[in-house]
Amino acid sequence: MDLGVIGNCAVAALVSREGAINWFCLPRFDGDPVFHSLMGHGAGQEGDGEFAVELEDMTESEQSYLPNTAILRTVLRSPKGAVEIVDFCPRFTAYGRSFRPQMLVRQVRRIEGSPRVRMRLKPRFQWGEVAPTLTRGSNHVRFVGPEQNMRLTTDAPIDHVLDGRMINLEGEMTFILGPDETLSDSPEQIGTTFRTKTTRYWQRWTQRLAIPFEWQEAVIRAAITLKLCSYEATGGVIAAITTSLPEAPDSGRNWDYRYCWVRDAFFTVRALNSLAATRTLEHYFQWLMNAVADAEGGHIQPVLGLGLETALTERISPSLQGFRGMGPVRIGNQAHEHFQHDTYGNIILGAAPAFFDHRLPMNTGRTAYEQLEPLGEQAWELHDQPDAGIWELRSRARIHTSSSLMCWAACDRLAKIARHLELDDRATLWAERAEVIRDKILDNAWSEERGAFVESFGGSTLDASVLLMGEVGFLPPKDPRFIATVERLSEVLGRGPFMLRYEEADDFGVPEVGFNVCAFWRIDALARIGREEEARKLFEELLEARNHLGLMSEDTAFATGEGWGNFPQTYSMVGIINGAMRLSRRWEAEL
Repeated sequence: MDLGVIGNCAVAALVSREGAINWFCLPRFDGDPVFHSLMGHGAGQEGDGEFAVELEDMTESEQSYLPNTAILRTVLRSPKGAVEIVDFCPRFTAYGRSFRPQMLVRQVRRIEGSPRVRMRLKPRFQWGEVAPTLTRGSNHVRFVGPEQNMRLTTDAPIDHVLDGRMINLEGEMTFILGPDETLSDSPEQIGTTFRTKTTRYWQRWTQRLAIPFEWQEAVIRAAITLKLCSYEATGGVIAAITTSLPEAPDSGRNWDYRYCWVRDAFFTVRALNSLAATRTLEHYFQWLMNAVADAEGGHIQPVLGLGLETALTERISPSLQGFRGMGPVRIGNQAHEHFQHDTYGNIILGAAPAFFDHRLPMNTGRTAYEQLEPLGEQAWELHDQPDAGIWELRSRARIHTSSSLMCWAACDRLAKIARHLELDDRATLWAERAEVIRDKILDNAWSEERGAFVESFGGSTLDASVLLMGEVGFLPPKDPRFIATVERLSEVLGRGPFMLRYEEADDFGVPEVGFNVCAFWRIDALARIGREEEARKLFEELLEARNHLGLMSEDTAFATGEGWGNFPQTYSMVGIINGAMRLSRRWEAEL
């Protein structure tokens, strides 16, 4: 996906390589895409649902982030001249709290020659079905919709902007698109001030990261991107910024990922925590404990809304055509109805660091532990029961190895937390239960015929998710069964540096692209079993699959290297951080 992402932990937007903002949801990540041309023009005309800067006779473009920030710079060139577009969402500290408005800032300026540009600003509401009503002043225009309004304030000629007229660009134009509020200063002054403060915020944030010696730029970009996928107001972490980017061409595998899967979020906060970015963990822990309290010891959905919403009813947009016309465009996700038993382990894994990390000023004593124990009871009861599994299969249920593995992790971590809190009886109980689950997995998930752990108890097909055995400490890396599993999975599911999720056909057939996080799991497993050089080679090749800005989608096509699936995918960005942290040469060995 040749897209960049900007955001501020409240909203986020995607920007094409040519400088068009083609995805922007309000009032938050899972809201109405007022810019949606990535998914089609809706009920309107071509170009609707977009904020574009068109350079007359454009011949080339280039794009990069300002170093160590979430501020995106796009340069468009033509024989007549060149323009620079700087896009960002303001983010800094003001009056003792985070300032992260539902706002985009665009700065467009001439950098050489005599360029002519056209501004195309065509938001729509209700998933492309409703054109806004416009009201205007001398320096602003209001876009009024059925449920929300936006205001553009600019020093560009309003008439030319609304008419989409090609004009000479002599100097600089600033566009501030956000809440329907009057600004306190000129657009140029506010844009410059916000940019300076936002730059300072991101650069100070990255300065505090504990990055590895190698692949520093890749890790910093991944860390910033993961932070952009956190919704700071509640602490929730989304799986991706988009919905319905297909996992493969015309596959129908189009899903809405703008929600918080406890599975994905656990990996995200753990990766950021490994870099010493602890604030996201603090906020996520609060979100997580609210979800636990809401459940009152009962079933917890594998996916929840950013505000802990439970009803994420899936429907299809009647107007949006889909990415490159490959619909449907889905709103909501049926996975909220699923029973995925790994959920309980992922919650406890996500909460466990808060009990041990002395940097975190959180209430993680006995009371918090007692709130988690009912989740352990659920894991214990369900560890050998069928579920939809990590891949959220919609038409069958099995006793998935990865689900049982995470039920084991739930009991194992509760035992460790109890021991840390000097609750010896509870520690013994949970350790004994973990051992029972461990024995069942070893007895029922190992296949002599395949020479590997398989995807379900008594099953015969291979699944990359069993590689998580190494990640959660289920087996020591040198265990011959784990080594054999890594080798067998590489042989059967590996496609160069990429990996299939599984070999068996699902509801939509046999997967036809590599699922990026599985490839990173293989790299981690290879490093654990001592094949570090092979892991380094594969890691370098996977980094080549990132786009021009260092971002990754969910999937990668084997033949073309093209990114598919929702974007940017937190799982994939987590893999970059984990791989670099595991494989990098050590600072002390180099300097």
